[in-house]
Amino acid sequence: MSTHKEFIRGLVAAIPIMISFIPFSLVLGAQAIQRGMATGEISLMVAMNFAGGSEFVAVNLWTSPPHLLLLAFMTLLVNSRHILMGAALTPYLQGLPKKKVLLALFFMCDESWAMSFADAKKSTNQRFNYHYYIGASLGLYLTWVIFTTIGALVGPLIGDVTHYGFDMAFVAVFLVLLKGMWKGVVAAIPWLVSLIVAVVSYLILPGAWYVLCGAIAGLIVAFIMAHYD
Repeated sequence: MSTHKEFIRGLVAAIPIMISFIPFSLVLGAQAIQRGMATGEISLMVAMNFAGGSEFVAVNLWTSPPHLLLLAFMTLLVNSRHILMGAALTPYLQGLPKKKVLLALFFMCDESWAMSFADAKKSTNQRFNYHYYIGASLGLYLTWVIFTTIGALVGPLIGDVTHYGFDMAFVAVFLVLLKGMWKGVVAAIPWLVSLIVAVVSYLILPGAWYVLCGAIAGLIVAFIMAHYD
């Protein structure tokens, strides 16, 4: 299949997730305005930092003037999972021009990353398809930036959109992604350990340390299980 068709295939495959992005990007835009951010500021933030979890944290920590060091640190903490995701993606990007590698890493998010690995798993040669990944990633990126901006513009008119339950779409998307990556109960043990550690950390530690604690715990268990396999 041509690169153009692979790009379109990735874009089309991402449409359900693009639709699911709409409600919680609207929530993010509306919350940003309620916290005192300008429309241009939230639009620039989501365009430069394509990672929804850290953006919700940044918006909730936003003050005027903003505590930039705190925002940068919390963003780094929440986005720390991208280090592991990038490491898993890197072997599939070897041999590509540097500009294509940087483009792939810039657009990397949980959803496009999971979609592309699920697509590789289903293919006959277990091959990661770069153009499928870019098609899916670009569609998700544009949806996120455009509808966050719309949320910032209409947020003052409709009030607190979380009252409508739109923010639950965030959780629903991740549950669907986990289903697509399901390999059985044993393979899910690192997920379970990561979940338990993250919940416990959330209850006893301030801030977003639970993200890093959960990720590291899951990684350690996965490493131990791989050693004994």
